[in-house]
Order: sequence, then structure tokens, then C-alpha cells
Amino acid sequence: MQTSRRDFIKTSSIATTGLVMGMTLPGTVREALAAGTVYTPNAWVHIADDNTITLISARSEMGQGVYTSMPMLIAEELNVDITRIKVDIAPPGAIYANALLGAQITGGSTSVRDGWEKLRLGGAQVREMLVSAAAQKWSVDRAILTAENGMVTGPMGRKATYGELAQAASKLPVPEKVALKDPKDFKIVGKRVKRLDTPAKVNGTAEFGIDVKLPGMVYASLEQCPVIGGKVKSFDASAAKSMPGVIDVVQINDGVAVVANTYWQAQKARKGVVVQWDEGAGAALDHNTVLASTRAALANGKVLPIGKPVGDVGAAMRGAAKTMQAEYVSQMQAHAPLEPMNFTASFTGNKCLLIGGTQFQQGAQGAVAAALSIKPEDIELKTTFLGGGFGRRIELDFIVQAAQISKAVGRPVKLLWSREDDMTHDFYRPLGVNQVTAGLDAQGMPVAMHFKVASQSVTQRAFGLPKDTFDAFMAEAAVAPYGIPNTQHDLVILDTGMRVGYWRAVSHNMNAFANESFMDELAAAAGKDPYDYRMALLKNQPRFANVLKLAADKAGWGRTALNGRARGIALMEGYDTYMAQVAEISIENGAIKVHRVTVAADLGRMVNPDIVEGQIQSGIVFGMGSALMQEITMEKGRVQQTNFHNFLLPRMSEAPAIDIILVNSTEAPGGIGEPATALIAPAIANALATLTGKRVRKLPMTADAIKMA
Repeated sequence: MQTSRRDFIKTSSIATTGLVMGMTLPGTVREALAAGTVYTPNAWVHIADDNTITLISARSEMGQGVYTSMPMLIAEELNVDITRIKVDIAPPGAIYANALLGAQITGGSTSVRDGWEKLRLGGAQVREMLVSAAAQKWSVDRAILTAENGMVTGPMGRKATYGELAQAASKLPVPEKVALKDPKDFKIVGKRVKRLDTPAKVNGTAEFGIDVKLPGMVYASLEQCPVIGGKVKSFDASAAKSMPGVIDVVQINDGVAVVANTYWQAQKARKGVVVQWDEGAGAALDHNTVLASTRAALANGKVLPIGKPVGDVGAAMRGAAKTMQAEYVSQMQAHAPLEPMNFTASFTGNKCLLIGGTQFQQGAQGAVAAALSIKPEDIELKTTFLGGGFGRRIELDFIVQAAQISKAVGRPVKLLWSREDDMTHDFYRPLGVNQVTAGLDAQGMPVAMHFKVASQSVTQRAFGLPKDTFDAFMAEAAVAPYGIPNTQHDLVILDTGMRVGYWRAVSHNMNAFANESFMDELAAAAGKDPYDYRMALLKNQPRFANVLKLAADKAGWGRTALNGRARGIALMEGYDTYMAQVAEISIENGAIKVHRVTVAADLGRMVNPDIVEGQIQSGIVFGMGSALMQEITMEKGRVQQTNFHNFLLPRMSEAPAIDIILVNSTEAPGGIGEPATALIAPAIANALATLTGKRVRKLPMTADAIKMA
């Protein structure tokens, strides 16, 4: 059985949480609408009498720029200056569902790809409705009217602002067919527009979840079992209750919460709570046994094909002049957003207000409704800016916890996790093991390849994907673009018992690391240059070949690197974006130093090249952490990394120079928030092998890993 990830998430979200419901408007717009001052021609555009225009972003802003790029798509067709409008994040509502994921989720580098036509259409519909309203008002042919810069103009100097026309326009039927602009006429889309959220983030007025304050609000700190999934057997809170500022100590499903007047009072008093835990089956988990069981699954587990085999791999292997095999291991990984998990909840009279940062509005609404035994429509959710997400804020645990604590104490509560809470109670990127085998001809070129990957399915854990069902989120970048006549790609799903989650670039990370590292190993065995070797296999892949050439030329491939340095190259398609990277490195004090990364990216049409460049830079630095220094290990069910002293982040002094080439393209938009993260590891690994002759096949590539290679 195979199912697309979009269809599965869509059906499972609806079935498990009853999420599909009518659209609701953001609170400020709702209040203004009730007062008769704001008109809503559609879900994306709200226009006030004073000509204030609010554009709605259907995706959460977690640093990736949707607060700007989504409104740009609407403003382009509405013909308004984007710097003069306001932006709001959409509330829960089926109208705001991500068509590529089947629910209202921000993730998978889908925001622009999903909104490219949808949001432009929304802007164009409102534009046409405003023109029609003016035509009716002036009793003229609408064909002679124009809508530009927030105003409709007509003959004899007639003018009306969008605000003056909004009430009449909102009563007109929404036109089903409207003409979208030809891209050659774009005035906003494709231009370098400064991010709309930057001023608020600089002056401190931007509201993140951690900033939220409500009248009468108190703070909660939650003691959770050191073994994820463990439950409270009993607890003694007598000492904590006597400490200053403590209001109450309550038990919820996930642990014991201390509620106090300030966070620091709650956190300090939490240390005085004595809890007896039932650690459950998770206490037996160990990262070494997880690795061993994943390796064993490759040999003995149920095989799910990734696409259809090409040619006859077995026969080609038997007839090959030489065969090669290698194994690659991608480690468990934490999300570690700099804003730790938090959420504010206020439960009163069987209604609940939720405020905070989430990537999954409908899921939060449905999960809290189920936990509190109330209706989804009785939950109001306001999304703030997110201080990082990377997939962690798709999860709903901390949101449900805040709501349960608020209901228990009968007051507005802000639940705030510590960094240690966040690091030790994550939904971790699962460990992955890839085995790749190739048959080579007498010239060292591949005639056959068998790619096999084993890992844990996040979709099974998060959305209930049935056992032995193909998970497309595990097969990303598994099929490399190279022209090999006989290929087979297999997936083995193993439930290790770990609590796993989607992590930036998901399975592109493990599969691209394996494919691109192995391609360099094949080139070395053939005695060929890695760039030339790849190009020979890309004869029918013009977009791949183009970015590979652009990156190599810009990086100076083929010219001798500075003394003590070497370059490595890697290539991948991810989220409909074609990307090549060249990493230039050296070894300093036994560790890898990345000096420069050159990137060529073809992501089709771009909304905002400035944001594109920022996302590539962000993805590279983020990926360097995973490639060089970060790993989650577990002993007796306990995560060993607790803070940034033993889960390191790349420092500013470690950030490389990054050269970026963006391909001008008329293809459909691709995603850019994640691909660069996955590609940096194989580029560095390939540079390391060139520099030292050592091939590191397990991440992270620490100084100790290099010594052992």
C-alpha cells in the first residue's frame, strides 16, 4: 500500500481531531468587523474604512520570511504598496489549509509553492470586486476603470480608495475566473523587498510566545519524567507549596506542574517537588541498541520499494567489473530552537484562549479540544512569531500541557520550558542507516546501484500511518539524479520506540549524505574528478547540470585550493529546488574548519530573492551544526545532552563565507527553507576525504570521528 504524504496527513488530521471547520477571523479584525469598520472580501484581505489594508499570512512566521513573502503574492495582484499594509497570521480554519500537506501546517518548504497561485488569485479577486463596486457606484463600464496603489480611478477624474469601496465590494459575489498578471508585469514579486517583520523585531514590539502577557496571568514550570513517556506514580509537593509565590501544584498527563506568580518562583519551587515515576518501556532505550537494531533491520526487515526498479540490478551487479558498498549513518538530532517550548492558555467557562507559536494551528485546536473535552469552535488560537521551529512546533504536547494546567488552576497560565526541558523532551530526528551498493564497468562508471535505507517513521508516530505503509517523508532524495541504467531503491521502517519528529529537511539529510558521499567514493575508485564524474551522469538532467557547473565555476573547482585546504561538491533536488554546494575546508586543531561554501540554486520563480539568500545562509549554518558537532545520545532512556554546553551550536566565528548564485527561471516555484541544510554534510565529507584521505561515514564529523576514520 502506498499513499502520498499530503493525502495521508489530510485524512488522518480530519479523522483524529475533527479539524475542518468554518473560517474564523483574527481577533482584532473580528472586533472591527463587529463595529462595522472592516470589510472582508475574502479570507486573505481585510480592508478598513480608513483604507487600512490587512493581508493575512496563512503560514506561521518562524524566521523563514512568510510574513513578507505571502503578502507579496497578494499585494502583487491587489496592486498595493506592500510597505503600507499590515500583516496578520491566520487563525485556525480550513480555508487556510496547506494544499501540499492537507492541513494548516507550516513546514516542508511548502509555503510559497502552496500559495503561488492561491494567494495571487485571492488578491486578484478582491481587485476585481473593488473595480466592480466602483463601476456600480459611478454607473460606468468597469472596463474603463483601473485599480492601482489602493485606489480605483475612472473617467473625469473620479477616484475612490479601496476603503471607500470595501463595504460595497464585500457584498458582491466572488468572481470565479479572474486573470492573473503575466510575470513580466510583476512589480513586487521577484523583487528584493525588505522584510516586513524586521522593524518590530529590532525595536522589541514583535510578540513571540515567550512575550505574551494576559491580565491575571501566572506561570507554570512542568516536571516531566526523565524518561520520555514515563508517568507519575506519586508525588510530594508539600515543600514546594510553602515556597514564595507558589499558587498551586497540579498533576497533568505529562507530569507535575508548579504554578507561581513568576517563572523563576515556579522553576525554583519545582525543584522541591519529589516525584515517583513509572518510567515505562522507554527506560530500556539506548542509542547503541537503536543503531544495532536499525542495522539489523536492513538485513531482516520488511522491504518497501521506493518507486519502481529500473533494469535488472542483480544481473548488472553480477556482470560488473567491480562492486563497491558503503554504509552511512545519520545521528539522532534535537531541534533546539532558541526560544524553548512555551504557550499561554486561558480556560474559562468551557472556552479556551490559546496564544503562542505553533506550526500546526488546526492540530493545536483539535488536540486541546480533545484534552479539555470541549468543542474546537470554543477554542480561540492566536499565533505569535516563532523563535525557531524546524519542525518542533508542529508537535502539540506543550500546547495541551498549558491548556490542562490553566483548566486545573482556573487562571490564565504561561507554561515555559527550560532549555534542559526542551533538550531532553524533544521529538528527535530519527537515526538513519543507509547501505549503498554499486556495480562499475571497466572504466569505473556505474552500471547498477542498489540503495537501501532503514529508519523510524515520523508519520507513523505523528499521524498514525499504518504499519508496513510506505512513508514518502523517509524517501526524500533517495533517488539521485544520475543516469545509471539499473537501479533499485528500498525502504525499511523500524519502530525503535524513540519519540521522533520531523526535523528541517527531514529525510533529505540522511539520503543526500549517503548518495553524494558514495558518488565521490565511486569517482575516487574510478580515478576521476568528482565534478567530471557527476557531469558524465547528468546528460539528461539540464537543471542539475546547470547548478553543478555554476557552483563549481564560482568556487574555482579545478584550480588548486589554498595550502591546507580542499573542496568538496554535492548535488541534490529537494522540495522542487535544484541545488549544488561546494565546501572549502581545512583542519584546525584536529577539527574541520569550513572557510567558504558556494551555492547554486534553481528554485524556479522567486518571490523575494533577498529572503531566498537568507534561507540558504540559514540552512547551511544550521546544517553545519548537525554535520560537525551535534548528536543526541541516550542511556537507560535518558537523553544525555541537556544544554548548549554539550549540544553545540555553530558560533559566529565558525560561520563560513557563503557565495550564492540564484538561477533566473520561469519554472514553478520550489521551496528554499530546507534544501541547503541537507546538502552541506556531504559537501564537507567529500572535502574532508580529498584533504585527508579519510572518509567519515557517520555523522557528526567531530575531531574524534576524524581520528577514528
